[in-house]
Amino acid sequence: MRDEPIDSCARIVVIGAGQAGFTACAKLRDLGHRGPITLIGEEAHPPYQRPPLSKGYLLGEITEDRLYFRPLSFYEERSIDLRLSVTASAIDRARKVIALAERTAIPYDRLILTTGARPRTLPAALGGNLAGVFYVRNLADISAMAERFREGQRVLIVGGGYIGLEAAAVSAKLGLTVTVIEAAPRILQRVACPETAAYFRNLHEQKGVTLLEGAALEALEGEGGHVRSARLVGGARVPVDFVIAGVGVAPNAELAEAAGLSIDNGIAVDETCRTSDPAIYAAGDCASFPWRAGRIRLESVGNAIEQAEAVARSLTGTLSRYDAKPWFWSDQYDVKLQIAGLSAGYDSVATRVGAAGGVSYWYYRGEELLAVDAMNEPRVYMVAKRLIEAGRSPSAETVSDPATDLKALLL
Repeated sequence: MRDEPIDSCARIVVIGAGQAGFTACAKLRDLGHRGPITLIGEEAHPPYQRPPLSKGYLLGEITEDRLYFRPLSFYEERSIDLRLSVTASAIDRARKVIALAERTAIPYDRLILTTGARPRTLPAALGGNLAGVFYVRNLADISAMAERFREGQRVLIVGGGYIGLEAAAVSAKLGLTVTVIEAAPRILQRVACPETAAYFRNLHEQKGVTLLEGAALEALEGEGGHVRSARLVGGARVPVDFVIAGVGVAPNAELAEAAGLSIDNGIAVDETCRTSDPAIYAAGDCASFPWRAGRIRLESVGNAIEQAEAVARSLTGTLSRYDAKPWFWSDQYDVKLQIAGLSAGYDSVATRVGAAGGVSYWYYRGEELLAVDAMNEPRVYMVAKRLIEAGRSPSAETVSDPATDLKALLL
């Protein structure tokens, strides 16, 4: 499929300097776009990697400059006008102008929205406004909580999803006393099968983490404005020195909504990542797109990169249809979880035990292979990813048999 290219000297503005925004700008230049490109970011830092924030960066294994995708000189060399500490306040679609908070404006011929997502916060009524309550999303968040990570400190993590479990792993490695509470009956309730949940429950408990499942937060309690304990539904109390909340994220779609763009669990785009305004595109965590018989929004590095590259191709007239191939990962202690596909709608799970202590769980709907969770099994993950992307579904019995040569399934 080809899309009609814009003038190679057209003005392109990108709002949101995360993974998707950076990728869109870099790819546009790689594909030969010669016109002005402006990248607007609210933070003071150049675009940087976010996944290492709650892992290597917090552990002190990665310095801030190593988080940056490229040094500032990259943007100068590529003639990308990088505007940091700048907030876009409105989109005037009729005039094709972006209003900035400092009362200036930027015109555009094409606009790309890569505004990302933000953490859902604990309500003030539950004590979410107390000092010592933190979220994991950006450098400022990590810098604010970093000094709390001292041996013996008591941290409560609200939410047993991957963000919460990664924060628990880092906290335990640094010698903190860690408690995780999950309101659902088990951790990873929305995103993984009971087998994967049991694997990580056992892993964390072996590392000394206290996991409380089916434990809903009633309120955080403080002294002098600082959180000191958590009261759970049922009356139990957990003493804490600080709290990390990992209760999901919400797409940053307010700017688009105020401009009258279609919103559906984020900024709604078509198969070419174009919004309801043909001059505006969206990519990354903020964008929902058609997938199979419905519409989804993916919160992953892979999606941000691939969607942003699809937008750049659309704007330069090459292949532009975005065909999502979902993949994710999570690092906890010495375990690397790699996920291929989406498991929603599965009705059975096959287990494959690896020779070196790894394991993988294969999700099926009937006889169709939907997704795979692979723990310390990178080769299994790569084969599974290729099978899923090719629409091939080996039987559960075949993948469960340790004698099966998985690579042969690709032939």
